[in-house]
Amino acid sequence: MISFSDLDILRTEEVRRAIDANIERDPVYIALSKGIPHAQVVATQVKYLQRARRKLPSLYEARCVIPSRAFEQSSSEDSARRKPLAGGSVLDMTCGLGIDTMALASRFERVVSVERDEVLAEVVRYNMSLLGITNVEVVTASSEEYVAATMEHFDWVFVDPDRRSDEGKKMVCMEDCSPNVVELMPRLREIANRVAIKLSPMFDCAEAFRLCSPAEVEVVSVGGECKEVNIYTNAKEDVLRIAVVGEGEWCFGCESMTEAPSAGVFSPAEYRYLLVPDVALQKARVAIAALKPHADIWSNNGYAFAREIPKESLPARVYAIESIEPYRPKELKRGWKGVGVEIMKRDCALSIDAVRRATGARPGMQRLVALTTVGGETWVITLKQ
Repeated sequence: MISFSDLDILRTEEVRRAIDANIERDPVYIALSKGIPHAQVVATQVKYLQRARRKLPSLYEARCVIPSRAFEQSSSEDSARRKPLAGGSVLDMTCGLGIDTMALASRFERVVSVERDEVLAEVVRYNMSLLGITNVEVVTASSEEYVAATMEHFDWVFVDPDRRSDEGKKMVCMEDCSPNVVELMPRLREIANRVAIKLSPMFDCAEAFRLCSPAEVEVVSVGGECKEVNIYTNAKEDVLRIAVVGEGEWCFGCESMTEAPSAGVFSPAEYRYLLVPDVALQKARVAIAALKPHADIWSNNGYAFAREIPKESLPARVYAIESIEPYRPKELKRGWKGVGVEIMKRDCALSIDAVRRATGARPGMQRLVALTTVGGETWVITLKQ
């Protein structure tokens, strides 16, 4: 974490010019350059600005100050912007680097953002000025202290609890995170109309409904990776929302998580298309509910198989099938040995390395295949490219 003295250096015009002039250089060479003022500080900032180019493009463009730990724990701008919160006022209980605060500022008239670390709070104030954001008040306090003392009433409270213990262990249970939202919830309901809670992508959706019903529970994925589970309290009814950033959103009832597959016997010759459910569907255990009206699917963790290409947009990638055959490594070896084969797998106990060793395939894109287990049999689906 940076110190106040580091921050004072980073705010000087001399150092800001040095960062801008060296933004494309290797930070290692910057740190060793005698002609650059405060070379070590400049090198560290260039390092994190380069890493922020995609995750935090606004901070990159404005050459904001980015402390290392705060960067690692921050939301991406894409994830922060898409949260469905808006109104007159909002309390952000867990400011951090201020990425969620920045997104909230574009949707609310007033944002109060609480950060217990004095240096990080000052970093956020400085960054907000660089970004031209004027409707944010950053308060230096613990969230528990602020919530206990405030006399204000907000449209929303937003909280992204710290999910790491002092020893660096990742925490999943809401009660173990800081602040303890479960413990604070009665007070939060007094000071706000609704509460939004951002949680680890490992958090169980059924547990979210148990703790906060009625609620909207949202699973967010970006680029095939589950990023977060969000809870929005005081909803009209329980809703489970799948949000695939850049693709769309799909809503389900919470009972969809226990929906049973309708598919019967697996008939490989009938299928022309393979549907690969988005990771958010897997996480929420609603792949069956989302895809079985359009395809046959045996498991929330598996693939779906369709006779016709789906006519509507779905949270799944669609591949044309070239062939489906049982996994017989000796037979596959005749065609795969020395060939570059890209292997995907779902609901399959075999490791990709083990399949490569057994078939002689090497990494590559000459062929694209998917492995899965249906009806106790492991199948190889060769896909058209």
